[in-house]
This record gives sequence, structure tokens and C-alpha cells, in this order.
Amino acid sequence: MADTRPVTLALAGQRVLVTGASRGIGAAIASGAAAFGATVIRVARSAMPPLDGAVDYRADLADARDRDRVLREIAAGGIPDAVVSNAGAFMIAPLEETTDALLREQLAINLEAPLAIARHFLPAMRGRGRGVHVLIGSVADAKAFAGNSAYAASKFGARGLHEVLCEEFRGTGVRCTLISPGPTDTAAWDPVDPDHHEGFTRRADMLCTSDVAEAVIYALTAPSHVHLESIRLGPA
Repeated sequence: MADTRPVTLALAGQRVLVTGASRGIGAAIASGAAAFGATVIRVARSAMPPLDGAVDYRADLADARDRDRVLREIAAGGIPDAVVSNAGAFMIAPLEETTDALLREQLAINLEAPLAIARHFLPAMRGRGRGVHVLIGSVADAKAFAGNSAYAASKFGARGLHEVLCEEFRGTGVRCTLISPGPTDTAAWDPVDPDHHEGFTRRADMLCTSDVAEAVIYALTAPSHVHLESIRLGPA
């Protein structure tokens, strides 16, 4: 989705938290927010690429203790103006191979972590009277695909979480947006090798990470009276 508005430092003076910022969609979002003037707070389990002015934290957001530690550290520096909950995990497995452990793994990062992050920052945003919460969903948060039982359960749950947040924070100055991209060319597809499996989108035809990042920037820079509840992206 192309943003036709003039390129300005529309996020200058704002602190934007981006989780899962070490690579893929998260890295693209962080770079895009920085290009629009934001001070970007990046959180990831692994090392993050250089980004001027970024404030970086290493944490495993699927681990409750580590997550609580890093959220407290971030909050000590002030409540962010915007939160982009992007960190997530992706897997494809038939039902009979989807163990309890695999389900818990998907739920921990795709649902539990976004809920905990929202719980930590959105009430303070409401008290301040402004803020933006962006949750990165998936085409699989509304459409079922074979082999997606655990992933879909976590992403359908995340969409439910978003819809509740919209209702709880409606009219408070806190705007909540769910951005649900279709297949996007990231390293998450490496184990799947979609080019050699029937029924999968070829990597050359997938969305680029920058496509998703542009949608996020659009949500972050929308006028304060505009509430973009959801944006769905897919390959043309």
C-alpha cells in the first residue's frame, strides 16, 4: 500500500517501540519509523542491525520473567508514544504433529506476549490521553489453512485481543490497529521452501517487508481523529 502523503518527519519527537526488530518485518518497521523521525525502541532476542538513534533491548518476550524485566526497563524511560507488537513465530505442521509444546510455543509469543505488552503500556497511554497500538497479525488470523492449527489458534486469538482493545480504549485517545499481511518474504519461510510446494505462494510473488512497514507507518502517522481498526495486505 503506497503512502501518497508527503514524506516528512511526521514521527519526530515520538518514541516508537518495535518488538521482533532484529530482522524481517520488524527490522523494516524500525527503519521506517526512524526515517520518519522517531526515536525507535527495539526489542529482540538476537542482535539487531545498526540503526542511528535506536535504543535497543535484548529479551525473549515469550519468557514471562524476561518480558516483565524488559518492559519495566522501557517504561522507566517513559511510556512510548506508539507500540508495534510485531514479535512472533510461524510454523506449519499437520494436526497429528502439533504437540502441546508446539502449541504453547506459538501462544506464548503470538498471543501472550502482545497481551502482556498491551497491558503494560495501554492503560498509561489512556491516562495520558493519546497513543497508538499496532498489532501485526496475519492472513491466518481470519482465514483457515491446512497445517496451521497452532499458528492459526494463536493468530485468531491475537485478532480477538485486538478487537477487545478497540472496544476498551475507544474514545480515550488510544488508537488500535491490526495489520494482517499475507505471505511476506522473510526468513520464516526458509524451512518451508514454498517455491517447491504446491499451493504455496512463490517467494518472488510474496509481499516485501517494506510493504508491511509502509502500512505500519501509515497507521502511526494518521491524523489523531482517524482510527484505522484494521489493514489487510496481500500479494496482487
